[in-house]
Amino acid sequence: MRKILIAVTFAAIAYAGCKKKDNTISMVVTASYPTVKITGPQYVSILVGGSFTPPSATAYDSFYRQSCSVVKNLGTLNNNVPGLYTVVYSAKNQYGFVGSTNVYVAVTNITDSLDISGRYLRGTNPAYITKIARGLFRTSNVGGDDTATQASSVIPAVFAVTSDTTLDFGSQLTSAGTLTASSEVLSLAPGDTTLSYAISLTGFGPQVRSFTKQ
Repeated sequence: MRKILIAVTFAAIAYAGCKKKDNTISMVVTASYPTVKITGPQYVSILVGGSFTPPSATAYDSFYRQSCSVVKNLGTLNNNVPGLYTVVYSAKNQYGFVGSTNVYVAVTNITDSLDISGRYLRGTNPAYITKIARGLFRTSNVGGDDTATQASSVIPAVFAVTSDTTLDFGSQLTSAGTLTASSEVLSLAPGDTTLSYAISLTGFGPQVRSFTKQ
C-alpha cells in the first residue's frame, strides 16, 4: 500500500505575547480504501414507472479495521425513462480515502423472455453476451477488439435492452474510464441478431461497431 504524507494544522495561542501561531504537524499514513459490499442485488431491472428500492450496503476498511458509513448517489436515475442507470455507493475512511461500487438499474418494459445471450463477432473478434436480469446484459468485449493481440483493450460493460430495436449503455465506469455510447441499435431479425453502437471511451475510436450473433 502507498504511504501518503498528511499535514495537520493546529492553532496554538502564545499567551505571553497574545499572538496566534500555526503549528503544522505532518504524519505519514498508509493509503487504504474501504471495501463497499452490496448486501442486496447489484443488477436490478424495473418496469417503466415502477419503483426502485436501493439495496443496503456495508463498508469496511480492513487495514484500519474501521467500519465506514455508506453514501448512495442515485445520479440521474429516472424510473419513467427507459435506460440503464448507475447508482454509486461510496464510503470514506478516517483519512478521507474513498472506496466505491455500483448498482446497475435497467428501466425497461422488455419481456423477460427476451434473451440475446451468446457468442457474437465483430469481424473475427469475439464478444460474449450474458443475461443478468430482465432486459439487462453484460458484454465481455464492448469495443470488439482482438482478444489475442489487444488484450488490454478488451473491456467488459453492461447494457440494457430498452425495446425490440434499442439498447442503452448509460454512463458507467470501466477499467478504461467512463463509458458512454450513441447510435445504439438492436436488430432481432430471425436467425440474425445484431448489435450496433458507437462508444466514447479513452483509447477507442468513434466509429459504429457492429456485432453479429453466431
